[in-house]
Amino acid sequence: MDDSNKPGKGQETESDDWVKQTSLYKEFIAEREEILRHKWLESEKAGHDIGFERALVDWVAKYRTTWRRWRQESTARPDATN
Repeated sequence: MDDSNKPGKGQETESDDWVKQTSLYKEFIAEREEILRHKWLESEKAGHDIGFERALVDWVAKYRTTWRRWRQESTARPDATN
């Protein structure tokens, strides 16, 4: 039986494409990238992988508020080249 046409089997639905264009999704991806960067840096300092959960909790406690403020300010500013 061929399941290749079922959603989730290698094909993205139109709703998946729409979701990826939302600002909420883009912010989620940007935040996840920051957490992964933090995980890498802290793992390097520790000499071992600290794990995503520990990196997440640490990053949220130390940096999330400032990062979000910076993101909001940087997206609210008009482009200087226009």
